[in-house]
Amino acid sequence: MKDQIVKWIRDTVGGCKVVIGISGGKDSSVVAGLCVEALGKENVIGVLMPDGNQHDIDKSYELVNFLQIPHYVINIQEITEASRKSIRENVGPELTYALKSNLGARIRMVTLYNVAAMVGNARVANTCNYSEDYVGYSTKYGDAAGDFAPLQNLLFHEVKEVGYELGLPKDLIEKAPEDGLSGKTDEDNFGFTYAVLDHYLETGEGPKDVIEKIERMHKASLHKLLPIPKFEKQK
Repeated sequence: MKDQIVKWIRDTVGGCKVVIGISGGKDSSVVAGLCVEALGKENVIGVLMPDGNQHDIDKSYELVNFLQIPHYVINIQEITEASRKSIRENVGPELTYALKSNLGARIRMVTLYNVAAMVGNARVANTCNYSEDYVGYSTKYGDAAGDFAPLQNLLFHEVKEVGYELGLPKDLIEKAPEDGLSGKTDEDNFGFTYAVLDHYLETGEGPKDVIEKIERMHKASLHKLLPIPKFEKQK
C-alpha cells in the first residue's frame, strides 16, 4: 500500500512543495514520510505549531529530525488568546467546549496556508484518516481541510502499517492520539478502542451498544465530510 500512496502523491502534487502540520502523532508522521519518499525531503516543509507550551512537542522535533526536512516553529498562542479574549468580551464570558476544541485547529490550518503562500507553489497536506473521520474526530475547516489527503481512505491500523513500512520510529507510530485539551486519549473520549472501531468499519460487526454509539457519532458529524450544501437554480 505504501508504494501505491507514494505514486499517488507524486502524480497528484508532483512539481510542488508540500506543507504539513507536524503534531508528533502517527498521522502527520506518516504523511510526512510518504511525501518525503514521493517528492524528496527538500520539497517537504514541516510546521510545528504549539499553542504556548506543548507537552509532547519533542515528538514533533523527533519526526522532522528523523526525516531531515526543513521546518518552521510558529507558536499560535498570541492568536488563540486574542481570539478567545475578543469572543469573551463580545459574545459571552463562557467559551463553549466546541470553540475551545476547534479554535486551535482552525488557526493552525490558516497558519499552514500562510506558510504555503510564503513558500510559493506549495500544497497543504490533509492528515486525517478514515477511522477518525467516520466518528467526527476532525475539525471542519481545521485539520479536515487541505489540498490532498493521502490517508483519508485508510483505517487507523492501516496508517500504522504504512508507518512501519516507511521505517518511522515506533514511538511516533504508536503514540496514543489525544485531543490536546481534555488530557484524555481519543479512545478514552470515545469509550471504545480504535481496534473495535476498525473491526466494525471493516466487517460491520461489534457490540450492539458500541455500534449504536459509532453510528450516532457518524450521523452527527457527517456534515464535515459532505460538500457544502448549495442552492440549485431551477431551469
